[in-house]
Amino acid sequence: MYFFLLNLALIDLGCISTTVPKAMANSLWDSRVISYAGCVAQVFLLLLFLAAEYSLLTVMSYDRYVAICKPLHYGSLLDNRACAQMAAAAWGSGVLTALLHSAHAFSIPLCRDNTVDQYFCEIPQILKLSCLESDYCREVGLVFIGDCLVFVCFVFILFSYVQIFRAVLRMPSEQGRHKAFSMCLPHLAVVSLFLSTAMFAYLKPPSISSPSLNLVVAVLYSVVPPTLNPFIYSMKNHELKGEVRKVILWMFLNNDKFPLFFQK
Repeated sequence: MYFFLLNLALIDLGCISTTVPKAMANSLWDSRVISYAGCVAQVFLLLLFLAAEYSLLTVMSYDRYVAICKPLHYGSLLDNRACAQMAAAAWGSGVLTALLHSAHAFSIPLCRDNTVDQYFCEIPQILKLSCLESDYCREVGLVFIGDCLVFVCFVFILFSYVQIFRAVLRMPSEQGRHKAFSMCLPHLAVVSLFLSTAMFAYLKPPSISSPSLNLVVAVLYSVVPPTLNPFIYSMKNHELKGEVRKVILWMFLNNDKFPLFFQK
C-alpha cells in the first residue's frame, strides 16, 4: 500500500508542477506568453500524469480487494515484483496515452490565431486552432478509444469495491469491519474526487461553456485532486490528527490575539 502511495504522491507532485508554476509566474510578471515547446511539454506531462494516476488508482483498488477478500494470498499475489510491474504498467499507460494524444494534437496544422483560451495548454483548446475538421474528428476517435479504456478501469474498480463491501459486511468483528473500511475509504474518496472532476470537465454540455467556467473546471480536474489527495490519506495518521487538534486548540485559546494583525 505504501509503495503505491509513494507513486501516487509522485504523480500528484508532477501534475501540480506541470501547470501551477507557469501560471503563477505569468500572474506575477503580468505575462500571458508560453513557448511552443513549453506548450507541448505541458500537454504531454499533464496527460501522462492524469492517465498514470487513473491507472494507479485502478491498481490500488485491486490491492485493496486482495488485502480484504483474499488476505491469505496477499503475499503471493502482490509480492514486490508484482507491485513493481503494476506500478510500471501504470506509468507506461500514462506515457503511451500522452505520446498518442500530444503527437496527434501537435502534428495538425494550426491556421487560426495563437491564443489558447485557458491558463495552460490543453488538447481541446489546441484543437480549436486546427484548420481541418478531419483532424478534429480523428482526435475525437482517439478520445473515444481512451474513454473505452477508462470505462473498463471504472468497471474494474466498481467490481472490486462491490466484492470488498460484501466481504466487509460478512465480517463478524466490528473492529475488523472498522479497520477494513478505514483502509478503503481514503482510496474511494480519491477515486470519487478524480472521476467526478474529470467527468464534469469533459462531459459538460457545450451550451454552458464560457471562459470563466472553463477556467474553474480546469482547476477542478488538474489542481484540486492532486492537492487534496495527500490530506485525504494523511487523515489516517494519528500523529497528524493530533497535531491538527493542537493547532486548532491553540488558535481557539489565542483567538483574542488575532485581531492585532488587522489593526492599523
